[in-house]
Amino acid sequence: MSLITLGIIGAGRIGRLHVDNLLSVPQVKIKAVSDVVVDHLQEWAASKGISVLTTNYQDLLGDPEIDAVFICSPTSTHAQIIQEAARAKKHIFCEKPVSFSAEQTIEALRVVEEEGVLLQVGFNRRFDPNFKKVRNLVQHGEIGQPHILKITSRDPQPPGVDYILNSGGLFMDMMIHDFDMARYVMNSEVVEVSAQGAVLVDPAIGEAGDVDTAIVTLRFANGAIGVIDNSRQAVYGYDQRVEVFGAKGAATADNCRPTTVEVSTVDGVVKDKPLYFFLERYTQAYIEEVTQFVKSIAENQAVICSGNDGFQAERIAKAAKESLLKGQPVKIDHAENELIAN
Repeated sequence: MSLITLGIIGAGRIGRLHVDNLLSVPQVKIKAVSDVVVDHLQEWAASKGISVLTTNYQDLLGDPEIDAVFICSPTSTHAQIIQEAARAKKHIFCEKPVSFSAEQTIEALRVVEEEGVLLQVGFNRRFDPNFKKVRNLVQHGEIGQPHILKITSRDPQPPGVDYILNSGGLFMDMMIHDFDMARYVMNSEVVEVSAQGAVLVDPAIGEAGDVDTAIVTLRFANGAIGVIDNSRQAVYGYDQRVEVFGAKGAATADNCRPTTVEVSTVDGVVKDKPLYFFLERYTQAYIEEVTQFVKSIAENQAVICSGNDGFQAERIAKAAKESLLKGQPVKIDHAENELIAN
């Protein structure tokens, strides 16, 4: 297998995580990293064998040696960089969401399709072995016709208000992972969304125009019903659970914990709290998603999480926000959903 040369656009937490994970993929060379400020990255880049640091991401797009780029910059930059990268014939991995605008996302995906490059969106939970097994059980008919999907997703602590102001809100920033997981597990489009939200964790989040606690119900095209609950603060750890109930039974993925040891005494039954941080919980998923992206390039195969998957999750997030504001269910029309093969 020939060497695949990569560039990383954005060297924040997630960009550096992808660098670490890509270094374990044998057929990969990371040549260049761009960020708005690179002075503090010199020692880090040298330790990773990265030869090029630049403040201009277009240097990566203009480099003929670079086969693909990872877009890990702020969401407001994603759609434009996707278009430029596609026109430069680079394959693209882009963190979620593609954009905050349906029009911008559609245009970005149109250019990707036109240029014939691959685009994978960074919904890492698809690559979690527990959630993937639930999906496979559903797809193979082990639980029969799905009736109810339940997803719980709660962070251990809320982000700062500065983050909230630029995040797109709870539905677009946090629950969007669960919207993607809902489509992935059920293999059916969401046709109706109903949302309830509240500010129960931090009043500053409400002052910033967002909610920190929410429940969203979904109706799928296959007739099944889904419910997702999110909170910005679960004091006991990072709470991530999925259940699909169907005609023949149920499949459940529980929280991951440091150990599976359970201690039973006269005083009670005790086991470890869930893992506290998302980088711990999804370590293997993050590795697997970049490995599969590289494999898709090397073998000229479709990616597992496409641009259209990203777009559909954005549509659900926007419908949830609309439902919250209007206080009524919002339908999602798929009649003209002929978007994107990538």
